[in-house]
Amino acid sequence: MPELPEVETVRMGLAPALEGCLFTKVETRRGGLRVPFSKDFAKRLTGRRVLHLRRRAKYLLADLDSGETLVVHLGMSGRMAVYAGGREQKLGQYVYGAAPPGAGSGKHDHVVMETDAPARIVFTDHRRFGLMTLVETVRLDGDKLFKDLGIEPLSGEFDAVWLAHALKSKKTPIKSALLDQRVIAGLGNIYACEALFRAHISPRRSASKVRPVSIALLVQAIKAVLKEAIKAGGSSLRDYRKADGDLGGFQHRFAVYSREGEPCPGCGGTVKRIVQAGRSTFHCPKCQK
Repeated sequence: MPELPEVETVRMGLAPALEGCLFTKVETRRGGLRVPFSKDFAKRLTGRRVLHLRRRAKYLLADLDSGETLVVHLGMSGRMAVYAGGREQKLGQYVYGAAPPGAGSGKHDHVVMETDAPARIVFTDHRRFGLMTLVETVRLDGDKLFKDLGIEPLSGEFDAVWLAHALKSKKTPIKSALLDQRVIAGLGNIYACEALFRAHISPRRSASKVRPVSIALLVQAIKAVLKEAIKAGGSSLRDYRKADGDLGGFQHRFAVYSREGEPCPGCGGTVKRIVQAGRSTFHCPKCQK
């Protein structure tokens, strides 16, 4: 599933085609994705202007001039591709190709949105685990999708003091605590593994027993790895691509994730794989204590 860096990269790629732009045409090709689309979904979007495009955890949020917010989750395999209107053109810092024949009419192309950028945005999801819905903007924080989400790890509020307080009563392994979206929003398996490696913390260690000095290192590592991943365009392992169709590049910089049996880049030991709460964890037992 795309994590914070991938969703933020998609947001950045969508912004020139959405932010400040008007939806001129919206078409849905089915009744919903993992849940049904909101009632009159296409009608409520058509003619509305996007005031702001932002991200919360792993969700994309497009605030509309109607007082509603378009909420998008990519699920396991969702992708939002942007095509220029008519011919290749540059929007902001991105160059978008013209829509090829059939773009938006494929078997797994479920939502097609046209804007006055001009641009065509196609939401493709062959597993249909994604989500698109409309929520009143003023009620967004209290909505069931968002009311229990934790802190944003790239925010100024996320620091060693905050994390120490959040972990002090948790008996679960630190890796599991980091993946709890009620604690830290948007952090997923890849970047939790990479951050724990950088902070030299064993993923098996009880969250409540991580020392203050290690917590400070962990906060720095989380912020650093997320920023580096965003700069690299995220990690493309299976389905993920950026909005302009290019692959992300951070997968080439993994220190431990998906590198079972390979030499540790820090100490020369061997990267191991264990399973925690049904998820693969990659770490160096020699480096991470």
